[in-house]
Amino acid sequence: FDTEELGTEGQVLVLPSGHPLTTRPHLVLADTQDVAGLPLPRWPLDDGSYAAGPGPEVHDHTQLLQLVALGRTCVVLPDSVLPHLHEGLAAVPVLDAAPVTTVIAWPPHSRSRAVADLVRTATRL
Repeated sequence: FDTEELGTEGQVLVLPSGHPLTTRPHLVLADTQDVAGLPLPRWPLDDGSYAAGPGPEVHDHTQLLQLVALGRTCVVLPDSVLPHLHEGLAAVPVLDAAPVTTVIAWPPHSRSRAVADLVRTATRL
């Protein structure tokens, strides 16, 4: 694939509003691994099953944020989630989380004008 980098950003821990960790100015990854009462979510494996564990089974990001707001889990996500956090959610920067780089990719042999326009538009933002 041909690729273009669109941006790189830090990460935050998304928690239910009012959780004690929301009073901290920042966290480190070790703080996010065993948050009392908020087991990490479990995503489906390739075969559709879920690994064993105490965290809730999640299917999509909308459900995930609802489960966080309900106090069932917490999650580390890129900074770009911040404008999408609704009432009931809070975020704290995670200083040592690896930066997240978003890229756009397309087949190198593509001659599609629509693909070219999409890449051009995405790289202008």
